Amino acid sequence: MTIKLIRGQTRDIGFPVKRLLPDATIRRIGPFVFFDHMGPAFFTPGGHAGDVRPHPHIGLATVTYLFSGAMMHRDSLGSVQRIVPGDINWMTAGRGIVHSERMPEDIREQGIAVQGLQMWVALPEKDEEIAPAFHHYPADELPRIELTGVRLHVLAGRVFDQTSPVVCHSPTLYVAAWLELGAMLDIPATAAAYAERGLYVISGGVVVNGQPIEAGTLLVLEASEDIVIKAGADSILMLLGGDALEKAPSLWWNFVSTSKERLEAAKLAWANQDASLFPPVPGESEWIPLPDH
Repeated sequence: MTIKLIRGQTRDIGFPVKRLLPDATIRRIGPFVFFDHMGPAFFTPGGHAGDVRPHPHIGLATVTYLFSGAMMHRDSLGSVQRIVPGDINWMTAGRGIVHSERMPEDIREQGIAVQGLQMWVALPEKDEEIAPAFHHYPADELPRIELTGVRLHVLAGRVFDQTSPVVCHSPTLYVAAWLELGAMLDIPATAAAYAERGLYVISGGVVVNGQPIEAGTLLVLEASEDIVIKAGADSILMLLGGDALEKAPSLWWNFVSTSKERLEAAKLAWANQDASLFPPVPGESEWIPLPDH
């Protein structure tokens, strides 16, 4: 049985995104506390739309996955990484990191649409203050599963006896799926055995356990539920989830923590541009100010 359908809200972060999490009633699915569907969007050559200036994070990992286009990642560790479709960028903020995301000029000039998902995975309480880290996993290092009319890309966790090499701090599930018109995908609860699961329809349209689901909809599923999906069109889906965190964190702006005091300290540090907690991104001089609410 489906627990809830979430259709999200459109937000403008320099370009339009659909925000699915946090929702008014469903704050998280497993460790996923934030979920933006970006694009598809086109960007003007020589412009700055789509560029996200340096900004801070604590207590979470950012996860970027693209279906088309490219993005350029830079962070305060000195990491510089172009993200292309199929790759996973996993940036662990821990006690504090700063990063920027910009649209490459060749993507702007060639008029290539940028579409992907930006997720935040909350760290367990015991790992909230670990050292920041950045890991990039090329698409061909992540397991693929071929079924009749179905392709799966295992980005995090384990499904159908295939395990992603992506290192997570708590049990996490993240799988991209492509279904051809009329294809069927059965996912028994035992094939993706995580306490909390969701299914997002990126494009196309499917019927899940007899219920029609249109593009742009996130389903929150029962943990023990077997999933039977039939594609009513060529469709792209994302399966996500994991085990619930032992202690639910709070989220304020770009900060996630189980400690309200820690959130306040992070606000003060960023407002004061305290480089001991939030070092600058090499080569970047801009930064996003702390919001006033």
